[in-house]
Parts: sequence; C-alpha cells; structure tokens
Amino acid sequence: MADVTLVNMNMLCVRYVDRSEREVHLPLGPLYLASALERAGFEVDFRDYQVVDRVDKFSHEVMASFLSGAASVLFVSCMANLLPFTLLALERYRETHPDTFIALGGVGAAGVEREVLALCPWIDAIGVGEGEVSGPALLRAVQHGRDARGGWALSEVPGIVWRDGDEIRVQPPACRLEDLDALSPAWHLVELPSYAGINVITSRGCPFPCSFCSVAPVWGRKPVLRGVESIVLEMADLQERTGCDLFLFQDEYFVSSSERVRKLCDAIAAQGLTVRWKAFGRVDQTDEATMRAMAKAGCVELRYGVESGSDRVLSRVVKGFDAKRAHEVLSEAVGIFPGVDAFYMWGFPFETLQDFHQTLLHMIASRAMGVRILPSLLSLLPQTTLYQQLDPSTELEFFPELFPEYMLTGHEVCDRGRVRIADEHAPIYDFIAKHPRIFPGFFHVDVEGNVLPKYRLLQKFGFYATQDRHELLGAEVECCGAHSPEP
Repeated sequence: MADVTLVNMNMLCVRYVDRSEREVHLPLGPLYLASALERAGFEVDFRDYQVVDRVDKFSHEVMASFLSGAASVLFVSCMANLLPFTLLALERYRETHPDTFIALGGVGAAGVEREVLALCPWIDAIGVGEGEVSGPALLRAVQHGRDARGGWALSEVPGIVWRDGDEIRVQPPACRLEDLDALSPAWHLVELPSYAGINVITSRGCPFPCSFCSVAPVWGRKPVLRGVESIVLEMADLQERTGCDLFLFQDEYFVSSSERVRKLCDAIAAQGLTVRWKAFGRVDQTDEATMRAMAKAGCVELRYGVESGSDRVLSRVVKGFDAKRAHEVLSEAVGIFPGVDAFYMWGFPFETLQDFHQTLLHMIASRAMGVRILPSLLSLLPQTTLYQQLDPSTELEFFPELFPEYMLTGHEVCDRGRVRIADEHAPIYDFIAKHPRIFPGFFHVDVEGNVLPKYRLLQKFGFYATQDRHELLGAEVECCGAHSPEP
C-alpha cells in the first residue's frame, strides 16, 4: 500500500453534443511534488484524471472507480475550473472512506482557503505555495496519527491552511525554493507517450503586477529561474525518452530578459538539439533580435498577452506597455514565427464601450496581420488584485450560458455557440451559484450592461462564432492559456 495517493485534477475538457475534446498536458506541478515525496522516503501512488477516457468522466461513479484502492492519505491538485466538481466528488468519497485524510493543492482554492475549509468539513488541509517542502512535512505529520483530542497535529507543517477542531488555522509559508535545478519531475510515474507535447518550465513566479493575473500572486510575485544548462539537458533527456521534438514552455516569465533567452537558444544549439518549441512572451520584454534568435533555435509559436487596445485599460490593469507598442511587436513577430498568438481580455468592470471599441480595432488589425486572436472573457479569480479591489457591494452575477474560457469544466454541453447544463450535472452549478465568494471566477459583473453588448460585438466581427458547433463561443480549446501540443 502506498503512503499517499496523489491525484491530478488539473485539466481542460470541452464537451460538445457529439464528442469531447481535451488536451492532455504533463502534470508538472504534481510530478514535482511526487518526486519530493519519494526523495523523503514515501511511496507515491500517482493518478492523473486527464487520462480517463470516458464521455461521462465527470460523474461521481467514474471518480469513485478512479479512486478505488487509494491510500489512506489523499493529496488532490486542481485548478479553479474543476474546484466545485472536485470538492463535491471528495465529499462523496469521504462518506465511504471516513478515515481518509484529504488535502487540496494546486491553485484551485487560492485566495479562498479559509472559506473552502469552512464550507467543506471533509477537506482536512489546503496547501499554499510550493509543495516540495510542505508536502513531505504534512504527510509525515499525518502518519504520526491524531492527537489526544482526536484531531490532526499539523501545527509544525509550513505552508498549509488546516482545520484544528472548530478553528481554521493558517501556518506560516514555507520558504521559497531557490535552486530549481535540483528538482526533477517523477517522470517514471506516468506513461510519457500518453501526453502529446512535452511541458517544460524555465522558472517559477512572475514579478509583473498585472492586476487580473491569477498566477503571479500564488508565487508572491517573486521569480526563481532555472539554469539554461539544466533546461536543455532536461529537453535532451525527454527527447531521448519519448522521441518527441515539440516542447511547450509553460511559464509566464519565459522571457525574463533578452540576454537569458539568447543564452537558452545558444545552449540548445550547443547541445545539438533539433527541436521545435512554443513559449509565452511579453510585449515589453521582447525585441526583434531576440525573436530572431528564438526562431533560429526552433521556436515555432510565440504568445503575447496584449489584453486590450485601450491605453486607459492597459494602464488600469498595469500591463507596462501601450497599444502602439503591442502593435509594433506583433508586426515584427509575424514576420519571424510560423505562429503568433495574441490574448485579448474583455469584460473588465471599468472597461467602457469606447475602451472596448479600441480593443476590437486592435484585434481586427492584429488579425489582418496574421496573428491568431484568442479572446478571453475576464475571470474574477479570488487571488487577483482586480478581484480584491472590487467594491464589496459589487454584485456578482451567475450567467452559465457564457462562462469565461478559463472556467470551462467539461460538464457543459456546447452546441452552435450556446452552452447548456446537462441535467445530471445541475447540482454542480447549483453549488457554484450558491457560493459566489468561493467560486467568483464563474461569475460576471453587470451581464446586461457590460458583458453581453461586448460579446455581441465580438460575434459581429467574427471573433465568437454563432453557428460552428466545433467552437465554444468561438474560442478554441487551447484558448485557456496552455499551449496546444499540435505543431
């Protein structure tokens, strides 16, 4: 029997009338944690819910079968989109396994850890930040057993929020790891050929203050970088293991500086790697010479978060550049890379229609240059500065016909640009609707006055399809942010 069952619930699945579409990405975060647990001497039973190939995968029965034979300690990692399903599924699991210790990890509960524990007594603890330190410490403490009161003695475990009797306690955070090169995912716990495209990270954390971003706050806006030699050696090892030549750099801070990117490109060449790769860039950190070096080293796709064509909005969300500079960089990029993507976010509560018209014009101009446009409806995740600065009296409106792309769960049935909730999944959305302050990412501000008028304009100019059932509100599956494993 394993010491711990570690479950990955981080995934994106879009369900249509006649099929489901999913992109199966290597679960790097949980695999890094698994490696740390193994180094601490624990036996890990790793399970990835992404690879469950069932039309009805989001059912309690499938989840129960998936967890059959799990260890008495369950660590579950999930993102915000599947947090409601994960919580309800774990409630059902706890009913039949009352002695199981259940801890949540990942970014799903970020910013609402206390609220989740208060609502869900079947969750014993929630990890905050990096799990390589807190994970082994938590498992060690749980194995020591309950205290004299019958509770868990977790007061020495860093980086967790936990329930101590009737009190919810917050432990001091674990120290940030400074040497990422000393870490390695537990590749042996997964079937690498099951994953299309190989994910790699070059850093953890991002220092930029974009107010809508849900990632940078998780790391305290402090970046830690890997060495370029370590990155390239990992690529060479993974290519030898899998035969795959397409790598997906997933971290937002990939372009931390032109100098570092060029060093990575030189290291790829020095290693003799023949690879293709995709990365995220920043408008204010990228220049033409750097982009040409990236293309020469095998970069086939670069993605930029432009977010808005309105300088007023760009300033408000603290992007650090203006719309003119974004246009210039995109124009340079399309002449260099086979694929250039631009994210545009819409639906900000403070975004006027005049602001939005400027964004729409920017999107149209970018599309005309050959940029692929990836629009995203604002997702009000609780750890973001934007959400935290909302007036407390702001009404959050639940409008399930139009979910933000980041919050698609796979329960929805999508057909001809519309979304409907299947009867069997209605309890999940009832759960969401009752708890807007725990699941704010599913909600909007001013649907009639703010969201729908902009949505209709996006439809009018062809960014959101009205008839194509192969698209959900015109957004491709990969629009959520993860690179597509397709060339």
